Amino acid sequence: MLQRIQSVWLLIAVLAPVFLFITGQDVDAFGNAPLLMIACAALVILGALSIFSFKNRKRQIMLNNISIFINALLIGVLIYWLLNLSGGINFPEKGIEPIFPFLAIVSLFLANVYIRRDERLVKSVDRLR
Repeated sequence: MLQRIQSVWLLIAVLAPVFLFITGQDVDAFGNAPLLMIACAALVILGALSIFSFKNRKRQIMLNNISIFINALLIGVLIYWLLNLSGGINFPEKGIEPIFPFLAIVSLFLANVYIRRDERLVKSVDRLR
């Protein structure tokens, strides 16, 4: 059932690393370290798996929690990178990169809330049978 509200939140959580990857490519301060590319790819894959495992809500919650953890680590890396980055005209979007993992964490948290609500609803209906 892809038409649930948590699917919308999960789609936002999948789009956030895509936008992070796009904005991270503009700035060459990361160097040749593929950390950003690997983290974004992992988050997109985990998000897609979470969206399409709608029949197994426990797996969905587990995948979302792993994604939240990776996003939190990514925020820490990006903040460290921003604190060590020199300002100037060469880096016009300094400060926008940590917004995307934060947006993903918020949307994953909201998706988990709605997934748990569905789980409670299914358990309450099973009790009535």
